[in-house]
Amino acid sequence: MFQKALVTDDQVEPLVEGVLTVLEQVGVLCQNEDMMAALDAAGAKVDYAAERAWFPREMVQEFIESFRQENATVPGMPGIGTQVAQLFHDYEHQETRSSNKQDFITLTKLGDVLHQGGGVGHSLSLTDVPPAIEPMAAGLLLAEYAHNPGRPFAWRVDQVDWLKEMGEALGIEDWYSWGAVCFAHPLRFDRDTAGKFARRCREGVSTGLTAMPVAGVTTPVTVEGFIVVSSAEHVATWITARALNPEVGLGGSMWAGTVDMRTGWVSYSAFDAMFYAFASVEFMRKWCGKTIPVGGGEYCDAKAPGLYTALEKAYKAMTIAAFTGQPKGVGSGMFDEGKVMSTVQLLLDREVSESVGILAGKIDPTEENIALESIMEVGLGLGTSHIETEHTLRHFRSSLWLPELIERAGWAGPEQEKQVLDKTQAKVNELLSEYEKPEGREDQLAAMRAVVERAKAKLM
Repeated sequence: MFQKALVTDDQVEPLVEGVLTVLEQVGVLCQNEDMMAALDAAGAKVDYAAERAWFPREMVQEFIESFRQENATVPGMPGIGTQVAQLFHDYEHQETRSSNKQDFITLTKLGDVLHQGGGVGHSLSLTDVPPAIEPMAAGLLLAEYAHNPGRPFAWRVDQVDWLKEMGEALGIEDWYSWGAVCFAHPLRFDRDTAGKFARRCREGVSTGLTAMPVAGVTTPVTVEGFIVVSSAEHVATWITARALNPEVGLGGSMWAGTVDMRTGWVSYSAFDAMFYAFASVEFMRKWCGKTIPVGGGEYCDAKAPGLYTALEKAYKAMTIAAFTGQPKGVGSGMFDEGKVMSTVQLLLDREVSESVGILAGKIDPTEENIALESIMEVGLGLGTSHIETEHTLRHFRSSLWLPELIERAGWAGPEQEKQVLDKTQAKVNELLSEYEKPEGREDQLAAMRAVVERAKAKLM
């Protein structure tokens, strides 16, 4: 049975008491001097030697009270953005492999054609490049192959200034992406992420925890324990951000996971995982007055590209919309819990996204749309039907679902699935054949390569 609410008003208080107790008695691991000093000044109890911080309940209650007083869009079409997948699925050669520079170039070319100059992002993690300079190497490829190169993802704070310098050579200010704030669970502000977080807050970039807690692993297995620990992590992140910069915007997201006790496999789209996510964000909204979005379709369990994967992602996105009111994108070409990127899955996801968009259609009762003249012409339909009318001929393309890749008649077995995937791969190849490389950037690329060489000497 669909529940309109998962957390009732009388259940909020005991959960709040749990969060306050965790923050006061367990606190957080904090491996960053700036963050510890800011928390110390803001009233937290800090042990610099142990790299620990605890939040007195009065401090938390005052923060939540002020925070409450601070406080839908339609998802865009999927594309080549900042997926940063570690694996690439090559349907043509039936291979899933560690992502590399050549795969990255392929995706960049595809995005350049798909988006028509709308921007192409850091889609893969280049596993054939040393991690210390991976964002700079990805940036070079974006600058060389994309007409509108997106911002590379900075994994570490010591990569940011090199990316900024590369952006200056390219003529783009602050050419880097902070990406998600993924602190370790439970309650650990680990060193590398903390360094990025502290600088991001100081620079005034809106921030919050991209939470991926796993029930039974990083939180208690019960939904109530999950709510308490995951909420404590969000609140600790927010308090720390405001201690670093009182003006910084606050946000975050929830990607709840549950573990299969038989195999150890963690799912971010299983029925129980979705329930934990919805319950925790509903509690936070009722307690803090803050709506935290639930992570969308990209983190699905499917292990191969295809119609099933597209529909699994669509199910997750639409379930999120039903429980939270947040319109979510189906996804942009990833599967296997966000680890694998696939060109054929991207095109299928785009078609499903366009199809789901039909549900956001509007009613426009004009004389032409009501079609009384056609209704009268057909009458009882004994001699003709509406499929034979001029009105249907004029309007069927704008009124009906006409997918290019997906079969309207439904799934008819593995043979038909392969036909759809083959047709989708042919469409990928057709789009790639239309790609034209940007021209006139030779001097900029040379300057950027010089920056990468200096970064390599410094960071490696």
